[in-house]
Amino acid sequence: MSAESFSGARILVSGGAGFVGSNLVKLLLAEGAAHVRIVDNLLSAERVNVPEDARVAFSEASIADDRLLAGLADEYDYVFHLSTYHGNQSSIHDPLADHENNTLTTLKLYERIKVFKRLKRVVYSAAGCSVAEKTFDTAQATEETDLVSLWMDSPYSMSKVFGEFYSAYYFKQHGLPTVRARFQNVYGPGEILGAGRWRGTPATVWRNVTPTFIWKALAGEPLPLENEGIATRDFIYVEDVARGLAACALRGKPGDVYNLASGVETEIRDLAKKIVGLTGSKAGTKLLPKRAWDNSGKRYGSPAKAERELGFRAEVSLDDGLTRTVSWTRENADLIRRTAKKHDEYLARK
Repeated sequence: MSAESFSGARILVSGGAGFVGSNLVKLLLAEGAAHVRIVDNLLSAERVNVPEDARVAFSEASIADDRLLAGLADEYDYVFHLSTYHGNQSSIHDPLADHENNTLTTLKLYERIKVFKRLKRVVYSAAGCSVAEKTFDTAQATEETDLVSLWMDSPYSMSKVFGEFYSAYYFKQHGLPTVRARFQNVYGPGEILGAGRWRGTPATVWRNVTPTFIWKALAGEPLPLENEGIATRDFIYVEDVARGLAACALRGKPGDVYNLASGVETEIRDLAKKIVGLTGSKAGTKLLPKRAWDNSGKRYGSPAKAERELGFRAEVSLDDGLTRTVSWTRENADLIRRTAKKHDEYLARK
């Protein structure tokens, strides 16, 4: 196996049944991986996302499960640690569950694999929102610095920073070849509204802004714009993120961190306009108050370091990516409807 290929590689992907994880697994298989072990407790994912491929082994369990960890052998070339407790609002509702599924998972995994000798890279999925400046004024592109505010919006944001702390520590202390990949706002095919189990709030269904807007627009519902939609985000297509994760594994410097970002700042109200146009919705938008907990108003990531050091840059434009995602949503409407419907009993109480 060459240094620039996954051909013949044995790979562990925690959270591999999730939205990003399943797209990554498809890429790894397409690039010749010999074996992909997926570990996912399906807390915020669906079994349907696991590829039917003889090279894939699936374990429905937490990556923090003691029995599972004890059974891991030093046979992996790469580990992608993507499991998380999705997302901000769920973590605010239940910070203990966030700790169990978002912080403890990283610590226990690293403690188990710190002695492995075969590993070339361990790629940790970090969050751009955790390190971005909290502002509603003019945003500056967030770079890969070590400056982190103590004033976080949610336990989720804190947990993702803790994961970076552990990644840096286990590299420095034990030589574990960790590379941190800081996601921006990932969107695209495969993000199933309502995926997984009820996590305490309607955010279990209405996970992220892009799939929520697309689904509501297709259903003829107005798109909810908190704080008039003035917030900005950096939207990056999921297949680009999968390529970025692969680049981190193949070319990332152990101990270092890279933004997986488009570098394009988009207002949420402009995202809504694009989706209304693509879907032909007549319902438009509705204005809602600012979310009290959300102070990360305007942000986007700098892609310069990843392009310079990894040769990675996002290739799919927002317009093209939204077109593909709208098409996927239409084609998978029955699946999304069934998945979201299983939470109706809980939503009815809210």
